[in-house]
Amino acid sequence: MKIILLENVRKVGSIGEVIDVKRGFARNFLISKKKALFASKENIKEVEKIKAELGKKDQEKKANAKEIESKLNNKEFTIKKLSTENKELYGSVKPTEISKIIKEQQNIDINPSMIQLSKEIKTLGLFDVILNLHSEVQSKIKINVVAQEEN
Repeated sequence: MKIILLENVRKVGSIGEVIDVKRGFARNFLISKKKALFASKENIKEVEKIKAELGKKDQEKKANAKEIESKLNNKEFTIKKLSTENKELYGSVKPTEISKIIKEQQNIDINPSMIQLSKEIKTLGLFDVILNLHSEVQSKIKINVVAQEEN
């Protein structure tokens, strides 16, 4: 399916590009999140007109992402979880929990979909987590999972 990108999307393309992607990816992600439009003649003309404006918005998003990156890069956040004697967690640490901890400690809103875990966090210890703040800006934080004292 041919679509026109309305913003830079990592590993897909940049603003104004007409690309061919799978129908499900286009409908369920790109178009629903307003990152793209169907590539009709009218839409192509429309995007050509507003390309500069979209570029400016993207630069603002990038600047905002860089600001967040400078605040969070290499920071360590501690999460307390119940665990067994052999340091395994009951459950795992999810991106929503990480997002909540960042909001509480740094007052920065990070969408859980921006959080990329290198592997599932199911044990106690220190883990590297990547935050995809923008298609061109990534930040790395550390999550320290410690045992929660049982009452």
